[in-house]
Amino acid sequence: MKRTGGALIVEALKANGVERVSCVPGESYLAVLDALKDSGIETLVCRQEGGAAMMADAWGRLTGKPGICMVTRGPGATNASAGLHVARQDSIPMILFIGQIGRDMKEREAFQEVEYRRAFTEFAKWVGEIDDARRIPEFVTRAFAVATSGRPGPVVLTLPEDMLLDEVDAPDAKPYTPVESHPGPSQIAALGAMLKTAKRPMVVLGGTRWSETSVAGIQAFAEKFKLPVGCSFRRQMLFDHLHPSYAGDVGIGINPALAREVKETDLLILLGGRFSEMPSSSYTLMDIPYPAQKLVHIHPDPSELGRVYRADLAICAAPEEFVSALATLEAQDAPAWAERTETMHAAYLAWSTPPKTSPGPVQMGEIMEWIEANTPKDAIFTNGAGNYATWLHRFHRFQAFNTQAAPTSGSMGYGLPAAVAAKQLFPEREVVCFAGDGCFMMHGQEFATAMRYNLPIITLVINNGIYGTIRMHQEREYPGRVSATDLTNPDFAALAKAYGGHGETVEKTEDFAPAFLRARASGKPAIIEIKLDPEAITPTRTLTQIRNKA
Repeated sequence: MKRTGGALIVEALKANGVERVSCVPGESYLAVLDALKDSGIETLVCRQEGGAAMMADAWGRLTGKPGICMVTRGPGATNASAGLHVARQDSIPMILFIGQIGRDMKEREAFQEVEYRRAFTEFAKWVGEIDDARRIPEFVTRAFAVATSGRPGPVVLTLPEDMLLDEVDAPDAKPYTPVESHPGPSQIAALGAMLKTAKRPMVVLGGTRWSETSVAGIQAFAEKFKLPVGCSFRRQMLFDHLHPSYAGDVGIGINPALAREVKETDLLILLGGRFSEMPSSSYTLMDIPYPAQKLVHIHPDPSELGRVYRADLAICAAPEEFVSALATLEAQDAPAWAERTETMHAAYLAWSTPPKTSPGPVQMGEIMEWIEANTPKDAIFTNGAGNYATWLHRFHRFQAFNTQAAPTSGSMGYGLPAAVAAKQLFPEREVVCFAGDGCFMMHGQEFATAMRYNLPIITLVINNGIYGTIRMHQEREYPGRVSATDLTNPDFAALAKAYGGHGETVEKTEDFAPAFLRARASGKPAIIEIKLDPEAITPTRTLTQIRNKA
């Protein structure tokens, strides 16, 4: 039976288990939109392609399966590149479909023409164009395989408009075959031998391809061996922060005591992550290419092993398979490092206790304490980038897997689209987005998407009237010479109401709790604007102190 290219795309998505796509519609792929109408695949229509791509990233981040995004050519595709970059740096499986100009118009600089192989190679694991509709099952199956294998990441497939209208005979699409990598018995035995001779070992968790099972498994392993465990930047949901083995996050603003422990460990086990610039504190925690610490590096992609750090033991394996193999190791009865692990956990608890005073009538430390006491353990927290995120990053104690969606790439504007995606995926769970005033305005229009699909997220807009992170660096490098970092903002509570949602304004600490409870009770998408004194630039330092280098 002959089918159009548009129908074949949708059939291939269904064969690979796709349940939802995000998109901004375009005339270049109308045939796909038509095929989606009766497909049973849920289509979330977004307000800007960057937000749509970030939603797809969040689905991939929270499920481990490729998030699907569809956009039109030219400006649609280039807008989406913001989310594509997040997925690439964060190792998130995602497939971006781009409507393309007709095949007979190429190389003329036709309307909105872009050659995506040249434009997007740095953003994606693979960029392909489907010129023949008969090859759609082949290309789509390959896209899923590439996006999920080794180090996961985004794939771009472009769809010439006329190809989607072709009626062709093509095979029925079949689902991709997942590729798994396992540690060898000799490698596990070698790790066991290294643990037996270690005096100050430590584990740092990161990367993707984790599951609830593997997270529980690594926690059991740490408990059995009494090992201290840290989580790399914005991968904090990989370990229960109240577990006695948890030592803290290894990333921006690391606890100095923890940084010393990483440097002084005699056996560092990196599991799942790359230990890139942010987790390594700008590559200062380990020497390159030969770390002073004995290093065991476990990663599912062989190209990442030895790329930056030369490991004493390099194991090509995904977290699930590696953690499963650890069950064969026998622990010492009284490891020499047990007391050190207790000390490191106590240091983490002290470091993650919010300060009681900061400039201005709003005390974010008290607000964080209230949030900790009044949100469910399985609540999902999302954020973008900015100094405001420090309050969540440092003082929220993650206790469960799949409760965090935040960009390790440091992309502003990520939090709100991610919250929309998370609530659509887990409607029964509370979803709280942290955003700065600058961050919110990057993709704040996706609040309309939350309204359209009745997704009652709660967004905390922490408004200090400046691009806070940039102002902090500016005051340090060019004291008193403010340039390009002041902002003029809307009334965010009124903006929420204009969309049809719930809006609150918090100008004093005591306003927050009742505002949050009203937002929750409203059953609507909500914005709570928190007016924070710009002097409260970090939890422990003011702008004046930074300016005066105090």
